[in-house]
Amino acid sequence: MPGAADSHGLTLRQDYFGDPAAWAGLVALLQDTFGIDVGIQDRFGGPDPTSMPFGYFDGSGACVANFSAFSMPLMIEGRRVKAAGFQSGAVRPEWRGRGLYRDLMRRAFGWCDTQGFELALLLTDKPALYQPYGFKVLPQYQFSGPPPAHAGLAGSSRALLLDDPDDLALVMRVLRERTAVSSAFSVAAQAEMFLLNSHFDPDIRLAHLEQSGAIIAWRSGEAAFQLLDVAGRTIPPLSVILAALDQRPGRIEVCFPPDRLGWQGTPEPFVSYTSLMVRGDAADRLTGPVMLSPMAEF
Repeated sequence: MPGAADSHGLTLRQDYFGDPAAWAGLVALLQDTFGIDVGIQDRFGGPDPTSMPFGYFDGSGACVANFSAFSMPLMIEGRRVKAAGFQSGAVRPEWRGRGLYRDLMRRAFGWCDTQGFELALLLTDKPALYQPYGFKVLPQYQFSGPPPAHAGLAGSSRALLLDDPDDLALVMRVLRERTAVSSAFSVAAQAEMFLLNSHFDPDIRLAHLEQSGAIIAWRSGEAAFQLLDVAGRTIPPLSVILAALDQRPGRIEVCFPPDRLGWQGTPEPFVSYTSLMVRGDAADRLTGPVMLSPMAEF
């Protein structure tokens, strides 16, 4: 909805994704700031309908600052938790230093508080910026170890390409119907970031398992086979996944708690240039080693 002009001659807008021109303004802001084109979401069905963007626009209609919240339900210790993520925070260089970003953050955090979210999450390379708002860093751990014994009849798999309309439709359908990949800590429902991360990272491979119908997101390098996510109505064991993909690695790295994989790796600190930060009542229940799947990064 349009907002009133502020003292800088800008107009505050909230929940504006229904306006194609305003959405295009945010796409341009993020392209200019981070070099990423989130306009690809138009091919994936449009921006996340749960998003609540807060932005400032100038007289020409350009988006000069933005900070968005979106719904990202999580499974934590076997319980579905109402959680929100924050993303698309950016300010054009000529408008920095005027308090716009902090103003938008306060608005987005306040909106989430009124909506009853139990947990708020964000990824940042500047954790000190968010600590005054009650956020704390949640250390992340990947789970590593030798592969399980090779499975027998595991069926086959087929590589998927998001550029193929039929493959894209399949991935979107499976994501809508998926179960949480971990009962300890994982996304319970969220498709948009899975699709964006698949698109932006050319090293990510997607495969459809014939037997279970699950979609596997994975990488393979000289050091290890890396399992990023499993989307499906059921979660097949890791041994079945490897056999269906015809992979026999010497080392496994699982980028989420592996409690549903029939395999137990050793938690190892995950090194990244960004920190996962959390706040809210549900944050106190995050006691064990956890990791947010790279397919859910925002």
